[in-house]
Amino acid sequence: MIHTVRKKGEGKLEFPSDYTIIDIETTGLSTTKNEIIELSALKVRNDKIISQYSSLIKPDNSIGSFITKLTGITNEMVADSPKITEVLPDFTEFISDDCIIGHNVNFDINFIYDNLLRHFNREFSNDYVDTMRLARKFCKFPSHRLSYLAERFEISTEGHHRALNDCIMTYEIYKKIKTMALNIPENNQISLPIS
Repeated sequence: MIHTVRKKGEGKLEFPSDYTIIDIETTGLSTTKNEIIELSALKVRNDKIISQYSSLIKPDNSIGSFITKLTGITNEMVADSPKITEVLPDFTEFISDDCIIGHNVNFDINFIYDNLLRHFNREFSNDYVDTMRLARKFCKFPSHRLSYLAERFEISTEGHHRALNDCIMTYEIYKKIKTMALNIPENNQISLPIS
């Protein structure tokens, strides 16, 4: 049984230099009805990637055609992959007690939280920074989607919707926003010309 109120970590509006970037792919949007099919993370120290973790996951139910078209992940690709109960302990050990960074990261955290609670009776309480929230605060753009931000910052979107590729995109976007935000007067927004 999943608690109605998750006891998650605190959402931060700041720019740490040591953190772990996470991204997941799932079979849908519901943490109760859908499953995680890929977990990836980048461990960063002093704003440099020092290690990575990535694993496909075999879900209990088959992956639908919409998700396969979106992510490129097929049922054949995950046929011999480990189950979520095998991957989650390694994944959370990799993250340790780091501050987490992700794009629209509450989505990822909620899936990880509910799966940890369901399978291991553990909570996921790392503090986190959402690059979407940072972009909304510091970038006056018409959209703050990951792919849009990547294109605006001239970052490759190749392999978008695969977890490790999205971690790399998030990492590059975070560095861009951090550099820009720390070089502007407080309460000013960044505005790039729309091409």
